[in-house]
Amino acid sequence: MILLIAALCAVTIITRILPAFIVGKFSLPEWIITYLNYIPYAALGVLIFPGILTAVEQPVYGVFGGIFAVILAVLRVPLFFIVLGSIIFVYIIML
Repeated sequence: MILLIAALCAVTIITRILPAFIVGKFSLPEWIITYLNYIPYAALGVLIFPGILTAVEQPVYGVFGGIFAVILAVLRVPLFFIVLGSIIFVYIIML
């Protein structure tokens, strides 16, 4: 079991640290950099959307909370207040 944990740790470290050293040595075209900048948003969307639908009894409340969070994000509200505001908003509409 300890050997398995050590192997998984090594694989994880290699895949996280090695690219940081390699990417700095290459000069990437501007279109690739633009493309890579959108990956975190797509990943967050994939991770967050199922939680929005299953976090409360009625999925519609979660969708409303997600829409409210998007509105706050467009208004450039800090992340902490987006999360807190969305939780409070969903709590209020569930009453």
